[in-house]
Amino acid sequence: MVVNVVNGHAKAPETAELAHRLRPVLLKLARELRREVHALGVTGGQVALLIQIRKHQGIGARELAELERISPAAMSGYIARLQKAGLVTRVPDEKDRRRQVLALTDEAESVLRSVRSRRTAWLAERLERLEAK
Repeated sequence: MVVNVVNGHAKAPETAELAHRLRPVLLKLARELRREVHALGVTGGQVALLIQIRKHQGIGARELAELERISPAAMSGYIARLQKAGLVTRVPDEKDRRRQVLALTDEAESVLRSVRSRRTAWLAERLERLEAK
């Protein structure tokens, strides 16, 4: 059997070829889905942060920065913009009152519902256009 190495992992030629062909398609799909949120007045990056805050209830700014692999200073700026947009608040941690955690506002929850709905509709529309082969 012929084996191809992709990023240090052995792959069958068919798998490597499929991955090679899918990669640009998936990147384009991700770009298009990110664009769907712009009509809602948010960026794809902001939506990603809102999703992480929802997923990791009680997360602080420093932990979110680590999770997203960006500097705490950069994260502080992103959070400030989310606060200014009325999407995120900082609240005292129930376990440690000296610490503040991030919480989504009702507006953020509404935005995330709209994002999910728009992205699902966009993808469903394109899937309907596919021809069975």
